[in-house]
Amino acid sequence: MDQKDPHRWRIWVDMKQRIVSFHPVEGFEQLEFRDRELFFRCVDEYTRQRYRYQ
Repeated sequence: MDQKDPHRWRIWVDMKQRIVSFHPVEGFEQLEFRDRELFFRCVDEYTRQRYRYQ
């Protein structure tokens, strides 16, 4: 989380390789959430779709 805005959650996604990261990765698309529940729903959906995490 960003120290300046503690209510922001981010993930980085590579949809071609089906990988999700909780840290910045060059070439991955950054998704940003200000709602904790939406963040967890998104993570759950990537898990359901069998994305890998790094």
